[in-house]
Order: sequence, then structure tokens, then C-alpha cells
Amino acid sequence: MAKKIVLTGGGTAGHCYPNLALVPALQKMEYDVTYIGSYDGIEKSLVEAGNIRYYGIASGKLRRYFDVKNFTDPFRVIKGFAEARHILRVISPDVVFSKGGFVSVPVVKAAASMRIPVVIHESDMTPGLANKLSYSSAKKICCSFKDTLNNIPADRGVFTGSPIRASLLDGDAMKAKAFVNMREGSYPYLMVIGGSQGAQNVNEAIRAALPELTKRYNVIHLTGKGKLDPTLNRYNGYMQYEYISDELADLYALADIVVSRAGSNAIFEILALKKPNLLIPLSTAGSRGDQILNAEAFSANGYSKVLLEENMSTDSLLSAINEVYDNRDSYIEAMKNAPENGAVQAICEVIDSVT
Repeated sequence: MAKKIVLTGGGTAGHCYPNLALVPALQKMEYDVTYIGSYDGIEKSLVEAGNIRYYGIASGKLRRYFDVKNFTDPFRVIKGFAEARHILRVISPDVVFSKGGFVSVPVVKAAASMRIPVVIHESDMTPGLANKLSYSSAKKICCSFKDTLNNIPADRGVFTGSPIRASLLDGDAMKAKAFVNMREGSYPYLMVIGGSQGAQNVNEAIRAALPELTKRYNVIHLTGKGKLDPTLNRYNGYMQYEYISDELADLYALADIVVSRAGSNAIFEILALKKPNLLIPLSTAGSRGDQILNAEAFSANGYSKVLLEENMSTDSLLSAINEVYDNRDSYIEAMKNAPENGAVQAICEVIDSVT
């Protein structure tokens, strides 16, 4: 008889894609997979596109700062807890796996209240608030970085790396060349990727550097939704897209160098693909600083070069990109033996061990 697993996590694609990366392996292990997310978060469309059974619950954000919604969101969390208990009672899963995000908290707490084993995965170097709130309910806590083990309960932490979608490993560079249809010649391909929402400061810096960048590289720029600039189409050797989904694996295969933010999913995808890269982490002005710690860890291992946002200028950006490309072989060599690879199998083994 097949085991049943509930996956949860949402609010951003980063809380959903790692869950989806596990699905083929879980199904191969004969798990029946169900997903619990928010009513209308980004995870809903991503999960349903994969033909996975989906249930939505109420979700409230837990903030460290003042906001009028702080007075109403606790009631949404309570409602979500009740809804999650009802769904779990109907499904009767053997295990719940949480990737984080605030929608996961009521699901994890509901599972624990029903004595259903819970496994959590922490993507970043330091735990986020949602996962911190869920630790007491977890049998095991998987983490992407070895150093994260210092920040979680010692008897439950397991270093696994971060799960990567297998489809990303099967890209076709020739298909990507036909897709972008850029100039021929000895131009290496530089891909700039800032996530589904884009990275405005990085966008502006890349655009300011285009006169020099396009002398050496073909630049493929994923700008984020609503952030295209049609006036830049005049540059030969530059293509921009809001967001790429189906062709992303092919573009990665084509890229000789990648410029990216330092969100956990993005950097572990880059690591798995062994792409020389420049990381520009989100500054503490716009985050809790987790991307800076992620980037520093990758730099220390020789996987990446890091350019802090506050130090970014046209000249420093150009210099950093050229340094990565000129020394690309050393970055590739460092990534070849990364212990963080193989996360899907490692996490599935942890999940299986608690059922």
C-alpha cells in the first residue's frame, strides 16, 4: 500500500520549487503526494500545473515590524490551522514535509497536534521565522548549508543540500541559441537572472554597463515581471525577457557565466549546473541579510564571486564579471566536488526514515 505525504510551503516560488523537485523521486518511491498551500499564492498555479492534488488554506504573515495586518493575520493563521487539521484528517498522511513560508506554519502545527511526523527543510544559512516557529514540531530538520547545523537542534539536524529540479539538468544549448537568435561569433553568453520579481538595482547596473558588456558578451537578461526596457533593444548582443520558464534549462545550458541574486534556490541551481557565477546578494536594507550569508558561504567554498550591492558600480560590475569569466575554470573545478549535490535523494531518505 502506497504511503501518503503532504508537501507544504509557499508565498514565493522559492518555497515551492524545492518541493516540486522532490515529487518525481517520491512518486518513484510510491508515495501518494498532496500539496497544501494558500488559497491563491504562487504555489497554487505551480503545483496544479504539475497535476498534483492541491488544497488551499487561510494564511497570515508573521511580521517582526508594525503593520495594521498584525491585528488580523493571527485570526487567519488560526483559521488556517483548523482548515489544515480537517484536510489532514481526510488525507491521513504518513508524513508532512515543509519547505517553509508562512502558509506552512499552521500545516506543521496541525500535523504535530495529530501526531503526524513532520520533516522541515531550511534553505538559507540562517533559519527564517516561519521555520523557527515550526522546529519544535519537527522530527527532522534538513538544511542546505553545513553551518546551519549550528543554528538548529543538534539531535534533529541533517545536512542534505538543497533539492534541484531534475529538468534543469537536461538543457539543450543549441535550442537556446535558436530561441534567443543572437549574433554569431566568439561571444560568450552572460545570463543575468534576478528571480520572478526581478532585481531592480541589478537591472539598472547591468543596463548602465551594456555599452561595455556587449563588446565582449552576448547578454541574456531576465528582468522580472514589468521590468522590460524596450529602448535597450538597440544594443546588438542583448536580449531581455521578463521571465522564462519552459526554456530556462536550455538557457542555463547555453550560459558561460551567470549573474544572480543569492537566494538559496538560485545559487544551488547554479551550483548543480556548475556555472561560473557572480552573486549580488540582496542588501540588509531589503532583507534580513540571509542572501549575504548564503553568498559568503559560496564564496568561501570557491563556488562564486560576490559583489555587495552597496559596492556595485558600472566599473566594479564589469570588473567582477570579467574576473569570473577569465577564471571560470577554477570556479567549475570547485563546484565539481561540492558535497551539497545529491539533495533530492538525501531528503527522500530522511522523509522515509520518519514514516
